[in-house]
Amino acid sequence: MNEYFVLVVDDELEIRDAIEIYLKNEGITVIKAKDGIEALEILNEQAIHLIILDVMMPRLDGIATTFRIREEKNIPIIILSAKSEDTDKILGLQVGADDYVAKPFNPLELIARVKSQLRRYVTLGTYEGMEKVIDLNGLTLDQSAKEVKAHGESVKLTPIEYKMVELLMTHAGRVFSIHEIYERVWKEPHYNAENTVAVHIRKIREKIEIDPKNPRYLKVVWGVGYKMEK
Repeated sequence: MNEYFVLVVDDELEIRDAIEIYLKNEGITVIKAKDGIEALEILNEQAIHLIILDVMMPRLDGIATTFRIREEKNIPIIILSAKSEDTDKILGLQVGADDYVAKPFNPLELIARVKSQLRRYVTLGTYEGMEKVIDLNGLTLDQSAKEVKAHGESVKLTPIEYKMVELLMTHAGRVFSIHEIYERVWKEPHYNAENTVAVHIRKIREKIEIDPKNPRYLKVVWGVGYKMEK
């Protein structure tokens, strides 16, 4: 059985300890932090498979912490909040959280959500134990590390940009329509998707291409869509 590390971030000691008890009973190793600043320091030092993150915290709150994490990492984040309003949930999901649990939470529900996210990230996302590296003539995608490199240099992609690159690189040579890209990446029906996809394509090219105006990898097929050149 794989050993999973979950980072629990909450300014309340009792909450951190309670969650640790529940998760340890499931064989999960828990790392604890009292605020967002401490959480970011831990993430720079240790491999973490999932984060449970409180919204209301001193120094750096859960929303700001999620935003900072999403600039570099694709680790699943479950937002934890005492507020009953939908605003925390919506804002948390908008900045990149994967799930939301309201306090006071049912321990069994929290465990179920943790297991679901771990399965998606570790098993389906092949976080570890499976080497899945795609190399397209200098552009590489490491699905285990969720990392893209161009000519040996790591490329910092947003979660959406990463998903687009992953989709196109894992199906190199295949042309995807704008609508198909949008529905697969954003997981919602396409509506006025053209501009949204085009903007992200431009940003990706700026990051992976030596000459974005004459792309080597990410090609447009006029009237059809986009593809990643084999």
